[in-house]
Amino acid sequence: MSVKVAIIGASGYTGGELLRILATHPKAEVVAATSREYAGKPITHVHPHLRGYYKLMRFVKVDLDKFLDSDLIFLSLPAKASINYVPKILESGVKVVDLSPDYRLKNPDDYKRWYGIEHPHPDLLEKAVYGLPELHREEIRKAELVASPGCNSTAAILALIPAIKDCLVDLDHIAVDVKVGSSEAGRKPRAGTHHPERANVIRPYEASGHRHVAEVEQELSRLAGREVKVALVPHAVGAIRGALATAHTWLRENVDEKIILRSFISTYRGEPFIRIVRGPPVGYPDPKYVIGSNFCDVGFAVEERIRRAAFMAAIDNLVKGAAGQAVQSFNLMMGFDEREGLSFPPLKPA
Repeated sequence: MSVKVAIIGASGYTGGELLRILATHPKAEVVAATSREYAGKPITHVHPHLRGYYKLMRFVKVDLDKFLDSDLIFLSLPAKASINYVPKILESGVKVVDLSPDYRLKNPDDYKRWYGIEHPHPDLLEKAVYGLPELHREEIRKAELVASPGCNSTAAILALIPAIKDCLVDLDHIAVDVKVGSSEAGRKPRAGTHHPERANVIRPYEASGHRHVAEVEQELSRLAGREVKVALVPHAVGAIRGALATAHTWLRENVDEKIILRSFISTYRGEPFIRIVRGPPVGYPDPKYVIGSNFCDVGFAVEERIRRAAFMAAIDNLVKGAAGQAVQSFNLMMGFDEREGLSFPPLKPA
């Protein structure tokens, strides 16, 4: 038996990935996909790679009252656009997976600092579950509202969970470098993101404090049981898809490579979408080998000379960093196997 889902904001890259994944999901039926700009046009007008799927479906304008017979609604919208949709949806008894940052942070004051807004629904911040299954699987199963993480924060957190969980590093000195492809910037071209300006670059941005660091600090602090501060600098690179987080840390006394490897194995044993990369032929996590999939490849390296350890995670920013992870949470919320609709391997070459 299929459950009915609607996608609000289905014409962007992330909305397109939701449509792609759900097109072959054995237990989900997409009943509505919205777009202000393309309302009335076929899905394939914007997503021609989906020809043969959604044959009779057209984009529609947002009309929540028409979508409230769905079992779950995905919100694939920019920051500040989901805030006022969520309460009405929840009041109608429909579950929500919100891919925007609007409900990710527990502390309302963090929205003033990082997003420049007074959050109008602080009560729902407490109710929302941060949608990283590797940390919150059981909470997600019971959730009515899941706030799906950003791609930079997903990669950074998954790289660092073993180090934080087992207290392997100095928690006061953590710096994360994230390199991410151009699809992170969204479908609409802007100065600095369209191809002539983006191709062949390795460009840092928001280097004095990227807003995704708030999610990273929130989740790592919760895991550590104390406040953890993190420096995070994202870099735009010429790739279309993929994100690689490298977290630079300093090891605690008596921690060595064997201890770190045991921590990775114990942390991620049984995780369906985490793969530990260690040794040849690839050596370290590389986004090239996860493209198109919901996998996250993790690994590490130790520079014994100065007791530095680099913890790494590679994801497809549009799948494990966005739509795939959202579907993984959807599966858990509906009582399905979390691998439903997501058990496809990465693409190669990519």
